[in-house]
Amino acid sequence: MNRHLHIEDRISDLLQHPDLAGFARLLLPGGSVAVDPDMRLREVGSLMPYHSRVHPPEVVAALNRLIDDTRSGHVVFHDNYTAAEKHRDPSLEATGLFFLRGRPGAPFALVAPGGGFSYVATLHEGLPYALQINRRGYNAFVLVYRVGQGGAPATRDLAVALSHVVRHAAELAVSSRDWSLWGSSAGARMVAAIGTHGTHGTAAYGGDELPRPAAVVMAYTGHSEIARQGETDPPTFVIAGEQDRIAPEDVMERRVAALRRAGARVEYRRYAGVGHGFGAGTGTSAEGWIDDAIRFWEGVMPHAGK
Repeated sequence: MNRHLHIEDRISDLLQHPDLAGFARLLLPGGSVAVDPDMRLREVGSLMPYHSRVHPPEVVAALNRLIDDTRSGHVVFHDNYTAAEKHRDPSLEATGLFFLRGRPGAPFALVAPGGGFSYVATLHEGLPYALQINRRGYNAFVLVYRVGQGGAPATRDLAVALSHVVRHAAELAVSSRDWSLWGSSAGARMVAAIGTHGTHGTAAYGGDELPRPAAVVMAYTGHSEIARQGETDPPTFVIAGEQDRIAPEDVMERRVAALRRAGARVEYRRYAGVGHGFGAGTGTSAEGWIDDAIRFWEGVMPHAGK
């Protein structure tokens, strides 16, 4: 039987693991980030320069969850684009969705990691979030999107992925109602852009016409746009670090105030002692924020209990 990964294993062990075959490279940051195959997994944080507080045991636990699910016969990676679309645009090869299954028929969260649109922090702001969400019984998807092309193509990948999940909800055994969008840094810009455009959010970026999300969860971003007059953003959970020099807390606080003035339901948390890209916040003042965000999501689900 193929063994689990450990923090002292190397990147090459991840890339060559039989249970991760076909998608292992998409677990890494990608883009212009150079990867030494001899690097140990405990050093993986050095591959994500915009991020802090990378916790190797969390990274490895999430990878081992993928390994376990694959061994159990589950499909853990899904393509959003067809082979023909990828042939026309080779940059689409570096896209897709990782899926951690929750209760059959439960709502889903779709997570867009950050990385300044130059890499995707799947190992820090993607799979560890999904694992915590999944432990509460919810289905969780993690988006791998195009980098090096700015926010618009990345947000299109999000819209297409979201449309794919809703369109195939029955076969994926997820609810097509009460879903939430989660994003950190660049990923938060993406999910907020979808939410800000209301019922036209996914269609505005090339996806299907879908209802707005039940909730948007945003971590440390400079995104400032809100819905147009006469519309309201979805319920939004916002977090920031007091020592963030990339997306200063006052930028987020101005957006929170604007959302509240416009009538949106918002919960805002600010954490001491952390800077940008702290992820799940393990071992910091932010630890536990994901559970708080899940409770917020549960509290605003339109169809909860129905």
